[in-house]
Amino acid sequence: MTNIPILAKQIIDRLIIDGAGIVTAESCTAGLIIGALTEISGASSVIDRSFVTYSNQSKHEILGVQVSSLEAEGAVSAIVAQEMAEGALLACPSATYSIAVTGIAGPGGGTDTKPVGLVYIGIGKRNALTQVFKHNFTGNRQAVRQQTVEAALNLLCERLTS
Repeated sequence: MTNIPILAKQIIDRLIIDGAGIVTAESCTAGLIIGALTEISGASSVIDRSFVTYSNQSKHEILGVQVSSLEAEGAVSAIVAQEMAEGALLACPSATYSIAVTGIAGPGGGTDTKPVGLVYIGIGKRNALTQVFKHNFTGNRQAVRQQTVEAALNLLCERLTS
């Protein structure tokens, strides 16, 4: 069993207390993070929207990720996670915080330099520097995606309490 429901409740409760909002921009998790957050009662008071931007085109068109970043570094990169987190905040004026994830869940798609399990998580805060974290998760596709959700929620909890 994971800590995902506990983390999601802590986040929603903290956002409600702070009068803050959250937006997500998800690629490899395809909505699992926002799904975990919306399991919590009261989530509608802090969530306005969420973006699943699986393709490079959607990352660019919806979140404003630079084509040059996608071409130079690839979709699975720190710069793209950063631009996704910042773009989500721009696209959702009611949000104070953002979570963005991009990675390779597998089983295919990995390379020597970007193996299956490589995930970048961006944690954005309006009018503050975006933090990006690199992870190398293990296991099958489902395990990588679940580990990504848990890590992203953990990182946001840390940011909310710092």
